[in-house]
Amino acid sequence: MAVLNYGGAEYEFSDRMLAHLQVVITNKLRRRESFALSWMRDDDGGREAIWIDNGFPIGFHYDDGAIAPLNRDWLEALLDGTHRPNGLLVTPEPAKSTREGQVAVRG
Repeated sequence: MAVLNYGGAEYEFSDRMLAHLQVVITNKLRRRESFALSWMRDDDGGREAIWIDNGFPIGFHYDDGAIAPLNRDWLEALLDGTHRPNGLLVTPEPAKSTREGQVAVRG
């Protein structure tokens, strides 16, 4: 499991999910745009939400050292979610891409 360390709290995601979230979060923060990030908890079916802002320290920690190609369609869907009134709700990776959309990431 990968860990998003934000404001002193730790949140666990799969390595693949966090790699996509990292791209979205860093792009938004680079533009100084804050947003809400929420997800469903696996353990009890509840939902958790945090406000992502430049004012808090953030870190991304991965179990796997390799970076797999990212799914462009998933990145675009996640980025679009940051503009919704309730913020970005983390969703699973789309089962099938509508176009060739792998994005190579260099470490």
